[in-house]
Amino acid sequence: MEIQSDQFRSSLTVSAQMPIAELETQLNKALTGLIYEDKSYEDDDGDNLKAKVWKLGNIKIEAVGNHFLFDMPLKIWASAGYKFSPLGYTLEGYKDTEFKLRVKLISEISFSKDWQLVSQTRVDSYDWITEPSVSVAGFSIPIKGMISRLLNKNAAKITRAIDKAVRENIHFKDKIEAAWGLAQEPVKVSEAYHTWLINSPESVEAQLPNAHDGYLNLNVGIKGFTQTIISSIPPVRSTVVKLPPLKIVDNLPQLFNIGLISSISYEEASKMAEEYFRDKTYYFSGKKYSVRIKEIELYGQEDHLIIKAGLLGSITGNVYLRGVPQFDPVTKSVYLDQLEYDLDTRSVLIKAANWLLHGKFLRMMREAMVFPVGKEMDSLTESVRTTMAEHVISEGIVLKGSLNEAVPDKINLTPGHIYTVIRATGKLDLHVQKINY
Repeated sequence: MEIQSDQFRSSLTVSAQMPIAELETQLNKALTGLIYEDKSYEDDDGDNLKAKVWKLGNIKIEAVGNHFLFDMPLKIWASAGYKFSPLGYTLEGYKDTEFKLRVKLISEISFSKDWQLVSQTRVDSYDWITEPSVSVAGFSIPIKGMISRLLNKNAAKITRAIDKAVRENIHFKDKIEAAWGLAQEPVKVSEAYHTWLINSPESVEAQLPNAHDGYLNLNVGIKGFTQTIISSIPPVRSTVVKLPPLKIVDNLPQLFNIGLISSISYEEASKMAEEYFRDKTYYFSGKKYSVRIKEIELYGQEDHLIIKAGLLGSITGNVYLRGVPQFDPVTKSVYLDQLEYDLDTRSVLIKAANWLLHGKFLRMMREAMVFPVGKEMDSLTESVRTTMAEHVISEGIVLKGSLNEAVPDKINLTPGHIYTVIRATGKLDLHVQKINY
């Protein structure tokens, strides 16, 4: 059978990396050859100039925070119209020239709600590699200013080409969707204790992409509920939640909750209690009465633990007591609170053995009904901690986490066991290693 803890609100972080070098490769594959062409001499500025612009070599990218710095070499062909009268006669016509320059661009990157990487690029500066020059009849025609105006006028064509290449070639959504789906798969966090962790996500948010040390880093926070289940077979997910729209935030919550469930069987607890009473005789009313406890049987009834105690001595037979199991975090043991006689037992004792109703017998039983679960709990906690430290879910996707403090949550009584749920807090990260395309 399955034993489940309550659901705890939690936050799971998904982190992913993409090498900047891979981004360079994709952009250089997408941007090749002719970038734009100005086919007409006629324009609003009256430049009397037309041009073609090609990418000359590979784009180099540096990334800092959520900004890309592009270094893009260009080759430009220009045909300039000229008309001047150097010696009293008019020279006019068109002259072609080729030159090279390096354009530097700055791009701010973010995400759209549908997980599309978005860049907003602007030109930062131009550096001439070779300067444009046109010479007619031994006279130099100054066209550098015209070329600069042409480049400024057409800068949007270059930046749009960059933004289009980023948008169409850099895809994270499928990777995040894969991580989102895996986050909902049951994870076996303890082989020895058949313990599974279930995540039920509700919403997702992310920080702006952050680049450093040669990688573009993505941090996504999944908010939802976690639940621990003890089962010999993998639990079945009832529904699969689709990846919701993205919300950009400054900070991601990193509090993760997990219920650690330890158990002790009624049979084992009964043997521990019997060992406590072995070879002991208890006297009452100045040794006028005495009893020995020959056997103990424990079982659950709703939220109460029932004690069936077999007595020998001044009274022979079974008495029944009931108490509410509680967890003592100091001793890491289960004890019984509100211990009292069952109503039927109390009615019988009032008539036959009123002396047993006095507090001594209840104190004896309360002292005996203490069941240490610390050893199992420590072992389970260490097992889960080891698994969470680095657990490979699939190739390239690793679960990494840590456990901090643990506080008692509740005790469940099943037909065969007493289950203690301890709520542990920590941090859990689903790490997508180096996104490649």
